[in-house]
Amino acid sequence: MPGKIWFVGAGPGDPDLITVKGRKLLEQAGAILYAGSLVDQAATLYAPKGCAIRDSKDMTLDEMTAWLLDQASRHAIVIRLQTGDPGLYGALIEMTRPLTAADVEWAVVPGVSSAMASMAAAGETLTLPEVTQTVILTRVAGRTPMPEGEDLEALAAHHCTLCIYLSITLLHVVQNALRAADWNEDAPILVVQKASWPGQEKIVRGTLADIKQKCQAEKIGSQAMIVASPTLGAAKWEDLARSKLYDPTFTHRFRKAAKNTAGTAND
Repeated sequence: MPGKIWFVGAGPGDPDLITVKGRKLLEQAGAILYAGSLVDQAATLYAPKGCAIRDSKDMTLDEMTAWLLDQASRHAIVIRLQTGDPGLYGALIEMTRPLTAADVEWAVVPGVSSAMASMAAAGETLTLPEVTQTVILTRVAGRTPMPEGEDLEALAAHHCTLCIYLSITLLHVVQNALRAADWNEDAPILVVQKASWPGQEKIVRGTLADIKQKCQAEKIGSQAMIVASPTLGAAKWEDLARSKLYDPTFTHRFRKAAKNTAGTAND
């Protein structure tokens, strides 16, 4: 009976940000296929002695699938270790369809995405009461086109938090799309390169007007998250709306409102 193939999210870079479940699987793995161009090799330090370890950066999808199937015939636990979360720009379905066809069991262990790691590194929040409660994870079209209706200008028209992946080399395209969606030139923009990578993380803060020049000055041209959000810099605002969930005037199923106050919440 073939082994089970696990698609494990390695997180954004820091090996300590792999989930506990992911680390336990790595410690038991008979074989690990990892994305060497994106995943810090330190992630493979959790592998046991004798584990077959292969870097996939020079492999095609068919070659990766063949390697995983071959290793599953030899080991009970085989891992495809992917950057961030396997379901986000991770070719997950393309890799799992052949496994299902071959009657090989597979499962996914989610991981921390670079969008979350970038905001954490900068001490920022993705959402904020009365500012935005919506987060869009997207990219701009490059060699890979975007589906109809998903161009950045259309998404940016919501003026919510935009986490823009795989687009740092097209930062001018991002700027043009935000301008076309009526974002102000002084709108705050955050760029984080290699979020959480020990000793390699770079954080650049700027505005729509100057973020490209600032990134050029820092020589940031790859592995960077772009965040455009009306929440950026909120820690320094004089006035800030408070969350209703923690407002003493609101009742919810775990707490009654303070005496002589009114209001209810369904959270």
